[in-house]
Amino acid sequence: MVAAFFFYYNYKFSTYKFVDFNKITLYTKSDIFEPKKDTYYLLIFSSKISDLNSLIKKIPKDEPILAIDIFQQRKQYPKITYTTAGINTIINLNIYEDPVVAKIKRYHKNFINKIVQF
Repeated sequence: MVAAFFFYYNYKFSTYKFVDFNKITLYTKSDIFEPKKDTYYLLIFSSKISDLNSLIKKIPKDEPILAIDIFQQRKQYPKITYTTAGINTIINLNIYEDPVVAKIKRYHKNFINKIVQF
């Protein structure tokens, strides 16, 4: 019984990914991003392939949106924190498809998320 609980716990816990903003660097138009809220919708996309306006229509408006542009364009959108990231950051986030939306929530010092594909 204990072994079954252990394997189930490991399986459920492995569905979550951790985002440690102390280890990754996101760049805004003029500064380095530091999270100020406890929850965000994390949108990872490429502005060369996807249209941001059509993507944000699919995201609920109950939390702020943190958009990471893989194509590295630094733009400003109202009510969206628009950031860019280097390829090493994207690789560390284990992103294999584009676009990706994840709701991230702060637990202790780090953020944890569950990735949801469009």
